[in-house]
Amino acid sequence: MFLPEEFKERIRTQLNDDAEGFFKSYDLPAYKGLRINPLKKDVNLTSLNPSMLPFHLSPISWAENGYYYEASDEPGKHPYHEAGMYYIQEPSAMAPVPLLEIKEGDVILDLCASPGGKSTQIASYMNGKGILVSNEINPQRAKNLSENIERMGIKNAIVTNESSGKLAERFYEFFDKILVDAPCSGEGMFRKNPEAIDEWSADNVKLCAQRQDEILDNAYSMLKTGGRLVYSTCTFAPLEDEECMERFISRHSDMILLKSHRIWPHIDKGEGHFLSVLTKGPQKDTQDASSLGNNRLVSDKDLGDYYSFLNDTFKNPDEYKGQITAFGDQLYLLPKNCPALSGLKVLRPGLHLGTIKKNRFEPSHALALSGNLSICKNVLNLDSTSREVALFLSGQSFNHDGNKGWYIITVDGFSIGWGKCAGGIMKNHYPKGLRKN
Repeated sequence: MFLPEEFKERIRTQLNDDAEGFFKSYDLPAYKGLRINPLKKDVNLTSLNPSMLPFHLSPISWAENGYYYEASDEPGKHPYHEAGMYYIQEPSAMAPVPLLEIKEGDVILDLCASPGGKSTQIASYMNGKGILVSNEINPQRAKNLSENIERMGIKNAIVTNESSGKLAERFYEFFDKILVDAPCSGEGMFRKNPEAIDEWSADNVKLCAQRQDEILDNAYSMLKTGGRLVYSTCTFAPLEDEECMERFISRHSDMILLKSHRIWPHIDKGEGHFLSVLTKGPQKDTQDASSLGNNRLVSDKDLGDYYSFLNDTFKNPDEYKGQITAFGDQLYLLPKNCPALSGLKVLRPGLHLGTIKKNRFEPSHALALSGNLSICKNVLNLDSTSREVALFLSGQSFNHDGNKGWYIITVDGFSIGWGKCAGGIMKNHYPKGLRKN
């Protein structure tokens, strides 16, 4: 693999005698990984475990629920992927989130969140409690982030499309934990994505470092006193890593560096990551109360069709009641204690429930993927190897002799979407944008 000479010279300075081993690692295949989604449970509330997946898996030492898979496996093409049963993620990228030491009920910000690997990993620790704000400044990447939040069945996430500065204006000392997985020069992507080599330059390393400084300063203002910040990159450049931490602490003397660590591709089974953990001074509750509440909610009298759907579809409809807001004709269930969102670019203010249409309510794909399947009245299970599941994922309807009404369609017991049965036909409600050819 051709590597820029200036990059190689710097690596030789960093690694000395280890440099040649580092360079030789680029002749080996990239490591591939997936992370099992503990939020997914089958109709019997059984949690997913690796033995249920038809792949060759071995555990990743630094990531709970993380596994390497072999080149012969194709988890992205399996129906389980569409059911959100796992997230395909480079193994090194699974290392930062455990360092947040997440507790249920935390208010957490993933500041540079696309495509969603770390956000969905954060959510797996939160277990539906607390609030996760997942932000991405690029509009298209924010859309991809939102889709992955949906696929993984996450209820308590708010997806925003803002600059770090705009968020800092709103959320002063608001978050218990913040992850800054910073945009970087991507040196740890060279083996996985050779195009990253063509985009590398020493000048770009400097530009990335400047941007990282700005993002970190904004993260600082949003972190509660006593809060925890994890900074990570997928690059090896000290200017973006160790020196970035030195600059940050020099600007904010109350930030305490607890530890820093690197994952190297020639030593560890991953493509490479830099990680730092910091805390902000002594413990103090400084949540900005002005950021709470004030969201426009839909009144019960305007939710008649939605409530009728809940009563017809679920054994316990109260699970999907609460603070409900509307974006146009789209209904969302806000997380408990949701901050005010007016004036922000918000793609997903919580769990997308569905669409209010004339005299009826149509449930969203997100609602199907987030559900506690034990409370659904009608469930139709499809075998993952069956013709029916292939038909369903391609958007086709099929014969089914069952009760009239909405069904959760499952694959081997795990939810994958909605169907609606009438006259012996199961009408397909799998989203058009996700359908397989």
